[in-house]
Amino acid sequence: MKIKLLEHLKEQAIEREIDLKLIKETLLNPEQITPEGKELKIAQKRHFFKNKKYLIRVIFREEKDLRVGVTVYKTSKIKKYWEENENKI
Repeated sequence: MKIKLLEHLKEQAIEREIDLKLIKETLLNPEQITPEGKELKIAQKRHFFKNKKYLIRVIFREEKDLRVGVTVYKTSKIKKYWEENENKI
């Protein structure tokens, strides 16, 4: 699986202090993927930042063997977004 990160995502990563390595890792090896509308999906993975657990959420679309990262954010509200019994990878 190949990945491509749009410029918008890269700008948001800088603003939100999210390392591009973590974004790539989340897209390549997500803990969960959930649908987001017709064409988009969300790859989710838990990471630690400054000794606190956060959820990285990368919104992406799939094009054949390519995942195109559209936007990204991190949140400490893991329970709000985590699907306990659905869509686990």
